[in-house]
Amino acid sequence: MGEQKIKQGEIRIGENIREIRKQRGIGQTELVQLLQLSGVAMTRETLVKIERGIQHIQATQLRAIRDALKTNYDELLK
Repeated sequence: MGEQKIKQGEIRIGENIREIRKQRGIGQTELVQLLQLSGVAMTRETLVKIERGIQHIQATQLRAIRDALKTNYDELLK
């Protein structure tokens, strides 16, 4: 069984990620680099799809994004 994916339904995880990322002044490429440095394989294209709500996010990706953006799950999952 693969890693658990978090579906983006009523919770707009991608929109929240984009909003927090922009508030922090972090570009998509920079965020992807931070994730890769933390051991999470992700491309900019994947991040774009997650932010647009086209692709579900994996639990490890969400955890790494939370850490990279220095935020919490409450802000990401509101």
